[in-house]
Amino acid sequence: MSEREARSTTTVPSPHRAAWPGDGLRIAVDVWYADEAAGPRGVVLLLHGGGQTRHSWHRTGERLAAAGWHAVAADLRGHGDSDWDPAGDYGTDAHLADLRSLAAHAGKHWPRLPLVLAGASLGGKTALLAAGEDPALAQALVLVDIAVRVEYAGGRRVQEFMAGAPDGFGSLEEAAAAVSAYNPHRRHTGAPDGLRKNLRERDGRWYWHWDPAMLGGGRDEHQLERFRTELYERARRAALQLTCPLLLVRGRQSDVLSEEGVAEMRELVDRIRVVDVHDVGHMVAGDDNDVFTSALVGFLDTAVPPHAPQKAQRP
Repeated sequence: MSEREARSTTTVPSPHRAAWPGDGLRIAVDVWYADEAAGPRGVVLLLHGGGQTRHSWHRTGERLAAAGWHAVAADLRGHGDSDWDPAGDYGTDAHLADLRSLAAHAGKHWPRLPLVLAGASLGGKTALLAAGEDPALAQALVLVDIAVRVEYAGGRRVQEFMAGAPDGFGSLEEAAAAVSAYNPHRRHTGAPDGLRKNLRERDGRWYWHWDPAMLGGGRDEHQLERFRTELYERARRAALQLTCPLLLVRGRQSDVLSEEGVAEMRELVDRIRVVDVHDVGHMVAGDDNDVFTSALVGFLDTAVPPHAPQKAQRP
């Protein structure tokens, strides 16, 4: 039986929506539970990129559950349905504190299950720092089009896209056109309704559902350069301290993660597997989810050995 046929015979329920504790904030999550009878393989904590929401992992969560993993997709602070920080703190340490709190919450309810951190872009950089600075935290790490080195032009383009519509959009179609202009590699369906999960309507206009304070307005170029340098050095130290296996998934058309960035990761990390996804850019998991999730499940099958079954609990 092929993998696709096996999935078609497995009923995966809709995700359980919940609020988990971050660092003083409420973090919105979707949880897909693995089959209790078979015994779950482990927990995969999915962290999206800047400007996205937990909904970008929907198909991945379904397939992970079908493959025997509890999957938890979280909205980062200031994104989606999670709380906005009243002090506007969206720095690296704030995201790390939230991740550690989420991991502790998962460990409280599934104390003997291995934890896998999987993150894209901003979520991936946070996961890399967390796993490197606390090697006991995760048993495997998955980075989606992010590494120690981030290409300046690609990172700048992400920031410009996020800041590009302060007055919102007149329609969902207008928002979809902006996404198409930013990400021309994506296969578009022509139906913009899926963007409703990332937008909110106010007074007849549609706004991205994230806190504008996260864009770090007010920093001059010198401050931004110092921040990038400090984050690079911190991420490099974390990569050198990794002890768990790493899957690095790169979109071949990405302007954020370059060949040089991948080569550096190969030098820094011993237990690394690299997968290139052709004809997609920075938004790998959304642009070609089947290829991405197949690579993820295959990696987990070898990176995280099976263990004694544990009865599922529902936090």
